[in-house]
Formats: sequence, C-alpha cells, structure tokens
Amino acid sequence: MSPILVRPVREQLEHDRIIRLLHAKSRRRFEAGMNPGNEKNAGVGVAPASVYPDLVLQSLERGRKIEAIVEVETGESVNHLEALAQWAPFARLRAPFHLYVPAGMVDVARRLCEDNQIVVNEFWSYHTIGDEVRFTLVHRTREAPAAAKSRVAAPARRKTAPPVKRAARPAAKGAAKRPVKKAAPRRQKRR
Repeated sequence: MSPILVRPVREQLEHDRIIRLLHAKSRRRFEAGMNPGNEKNAGVGVAPASVYPDLVLQSLERGRKIEAIVEVETGESVNHLEALAQWAPFARLRAPFHLYVPAGMVDVARRLCEDNQIVVNEFWSYHTIGDEVRFTLVHRTREAPAAAKSRVAAPARRKTAPPVKRAARPAAKGAAKRPVKKAAPRRQKRR
C-alpha cells in the first residue's frame, strides 16, 4: 500500500485513469498488468517480498521477462516518503523503472531521486487538456541500471597492433619437397 494513507478522491481517480491509459497504450507491445488503487493484480518478486507497482510490462515472448516497471504519481504523492517507500525498491529491481509525474512536479521528483540515489530509467511528465492526457518524455538514462552493473563486467578491449606477416616455416627434416608448378605464359592476343 502507498505511504499516502488517504489520497484525495479527485487525484485517485486521475491516478487510476492515467494507469488505464498507459495500460491500453502498452498492450500493443507488452503483456501489461496493472494495479490501480489498492488492487494487487500484477506483482513482481516472490510472495512475501513481492511489490505491486502501478504497471508491470512483460515481454510477449515465452520467457515473460519483465521489460519495465511503471509508477504513476499525482501532485500529492511526489514526496520524500513516497520516494523511499516505493521508488527506491522499484529502482533496485532488475527491470527498468519508469516514473510518471505531473508536469509541475518534475523538478521535485528529480531532486528526490538525486538525494536518495534512486535510478529512474525514464522520467515522463503528463498534463491534462480537457479529457485528453498528454505524455512527454523528460529524461531517459543511457547507462545500464545499477543491478546490471553489479554483474560481471565485460573485459576491456585491448588495442591491437596491425597484423604482422609471418615468415614461411621451414620444411621439417625428411619431408619431401613438392615441385612447384610454374604458370604457363599467357598468350597475347593478335591484333
């Protein structure tokens, strides 16, 4: 459950509406599970320690690899308590973490993430115009998530010298020499 004990009804409705919009958009490319409100439909992790982000995006392939974890916040829920209770555990998972915040709260969310060393792979902002919600990508992390860095690092590439021509090996003692065929001279065309 969210650290925000009671989210205002209007904001809760907006929060759930945005989750449903993102769910509908992402169903084209992923197997998407959503957890609007207090529902626990799609979890990540093993039963006692599982977490329930707003959206869990899984690959359509056989392995069902988790492609992204999405958390949607409203104006009231962008705070220090929410960052420590939800964003930090989501960012520690191996899947990329995407955070959606209202357009006016982007700077606050960034500062909270920097202060608490929370790695967010994609920051998105949203704003509503009438009935339409518009999403804007604010920031995308280019480097691998921290969990992937802790795995075995790839070996550094060495600079290689240009290839050196090798000298012909001398024939082994007692080996018979093969006669070398000489190419026949080419005939010239008569003009």
